[in-house]
Amino acid sequence: MKSKKRKHGILMYGACLRKVRLDLTKSFNSSYAFSSNKSFRSIIGKRPNYPPSFAYYIYGSNGDTGRIFRLLLAVYHPRNQYLLHLGTEASTVDRNWLVSAVKSVPAIRAFGNVDVIGKPDPMNYMGSSNIAALLRAAAILLKVDSGWNWFITLSATDYPLITQDDLSHVFSSVRRDLSFIDHTSDLGWKEIQRIHPIVVDPGIYLARKTQIFLATEKRPTPDSFKIFTGSPWVTLSRSFLEYCVLGWDNLPRTLLMYFTNVMLSQEVYFHSVICNAPEFKNTTINGDLRYMIWDSPPKMEPHFLNMLDYDQMAQSGAAFARQFQKDDDVLGMIDQRILKRGRSRVTPGAWCSGRKRIWSDPCSQWGDVNAVKPGPQAKKLEESITNLLDDLTSLSRQCKLEDYDWQEMYLWAVF
Repeated sequence: MKSKKRKHGILMYGACLRKVRLDLTKSFNSSYAFSSNKSFRSIIGKRPNYPPSFAYYIYGSNGDTGRIFRLLLAVYHPRNQYLLHLGTEASTVDRNWLVSAVKSVPAIRAFGNVDVIGKPDPMNYMGSSNIAALLRAAAILLKVDSGWNWFITLSATDYPLITQDDLSHVFSSVRRDLSFIDHTSDLGWKEIQRIHPIVVDPGIYLARKTQIFLATEKRPTPDSFKIFTGSPWVTLSRSFLEYCVLGWDNLPRTLLMYFTNVMLSQEVYFHSVICNAPEFKNTTINGDLRYMIWDSPPKMEPHFLNMLDYDQMAQSGAAFARQFQKDDDVLGMIDQRILKRGRSRVTPGAWCSGRKRIWSDPCSQWGDVNAVKPGPQAKKLEESITNLLDDLTSLSRQCKLEDYDWQEMYLWAVF
């Protein structure tokens, strides 16, 4: 029986999902000189009178193992739920390393709120396999934790500009049915270049990774629903995710079928579902809470942020920033100045009760995990969200139908 349990803990790739939950023991990883010796879980409150909690879907590909683990430590809090996904390009060795790294964190072992997908999905940014992986992640997170309030997507190239105490504090004053999703109905040049072409993502049906390909035929813009587009980086309410995954209305499934053959479907799927659903179209906040700098002319991905961007980034009032080179020096500056996070340690918060010393991690001991102590960055995020909520009150930017400039769209398509 003992060997069977050991095999279950190590060979995570043999099953769809392996829970990374171990009992808290007296003997922690050697990097923690001081650790809790109490075998209990602090009571986590998930009722409306408690601070909100978040479900994070963090994903990457081959070579992103260290980045994903660092990002997890940066956004970790016992009240949240986390799902980590290394795509099919990553090796089993990488996946096992990630599981071992996750298990090495005392708080994660105690609270058991981090999951790693053992049977990975293909993820082609240009195709629809990304949406399939994302919906699977949402379904898993809905199943493993019934108490979180918002679903946040992060890639391995993202990093937070706030602590989780900051985020919980600010979102405590936000209606829990609201979703932060950058969107517009003004498709412009995208209508001809991305909506009309019929694309096929082989990642849906082939084991090996293959690039998307275009069909010879094109199709007109649909008239049974309105297409909205925007940033793929979203913070979605639990109620909206349940609507998309459980699908008591056929709209989410209908749009999923259509967008399976649309280029960059992650930039249109949730946007179109939420703005075509009568019960959710007035729950959108038109912003993605991300800080990004785009090159001129804009490329497929934003500019890589570095030390020269730090001041503007820190003052932006965004919750997250992207994209970063692996182990760029600016990440260390964010750790030091904003997160107050030590190397290979989780970001400290009010829940951490240990002493902060060079040889010990204050978050290897904990007290009340429902306590929140916001820092200076919380004020900046609060101002940003207040401005976005003002737009909600006026309904000026919610699922608004824009008039197209057909001449401009034609010129974009030609040139």
